[in-house]
Amino acid sequence: MSKLLSLPVVAIAVLIVVLNAAYIIDQAEQGIIVQFGEPIGDVVSEPGLHWKLPFVQEVRRFDRRLLAWDGDVSQIPTLGREFIVVDTTARYRIADPLQFLRSVRDEAGARTRLDDIVDSVARDIVSGTELEEIVRSADWSVDVAEIVEEEGITLDESALERPQKGRGQLEREMLTAASRLMPGLGIELVDVRIKRINYIDTVRTQVESRMIAERQSIAERFRSEGQGRSQEILGDMEKELLRIRSEAERQAQQIIGKADAEATRIYGEAYGKDAEFYKFFKTLESYDALGENSTLMIEADSDFFRYLESTRRR
Repeated sequence: MSKLLSLPVVAIAVLIVVLNAAYIIDQAEQGIIVQFGEPIGDVVSEPGLHWKLPFVQEVRRFDRRLLAWDGDVSQIPTLGREFIVVDTTARYRIADPLQFLRSVRDEAGARTRLDDIVDSVARDIVSGTELEEIVRSADWSVDVAEIVEEEGITLDESALERPQKGRGQLEREMLTAASRLMPGLGIELVDVRIKRINYIDTVRTQVESRMIAERQSIAERFRSEGQGRSQEILGDMEKELLRIRSEAERQAQQIIGKADAEATRIYGEAYGKDAEFYKFFKTLESYDALGENSTLMIEADSDFFRYLESTRRR
């Protein structure tokens, strides 16, 4: 009976030993066997099931993929003494896990060492470089004539020349300088980039104020040009309006003159056909203008009286 009870105990003990002795390395990992704090044997980089001494040895796992590092934002003066805020980032991989374990122990230790190395390299290179070289790329170019035409401002072409190095070359110099210190850490530095560049708060406020003043000056110049153009258009409109009115009055006078001439011709023809009747008709028209309640004194020997007398006799 005691033998039957001991079999499960033995099986459980064996299972615990086996589980403690076996370990699995993932494809994205590499491992090192550590015994009493010291690395034993070579790096285990083959994915799959592996064995170690149970309870005595342990496995330290290290990522074999690219790892990211982001530095602290630093205030750095450029060669021209402009204080700027520089934010750098880097990508690295653990190239020698054994050396990595002995030098920095883990990724937290690696980030601490990268803080010291990459930040110091970035500070040295940025402080020895002009601001234009930091913010521009090597293939940077600008059409001065187009800017002058659009903005209406005068630019110094020498200030817009293509940079000798550019940001890309500075980043490569940072990578080269920092990589010299990486072999002792078991780290392969793959890339170093300047993630962000900006002025410090006090300088940025001054720059923004100057930019606002320049924009306002350009806007005021545009408004002045617009007002001048508006006055010019209004002047042309008034001039054209006067010309149209003058032309209309001239044509109206011509039409009136032609009408008066035609009326005079018609009156002349009527007068030529029967002068006495025409004279009598015009006299009647003048009498008709007197109105209904007017009293007319006619001489006995007047033509109108004789006409009325002859009409009465008929």
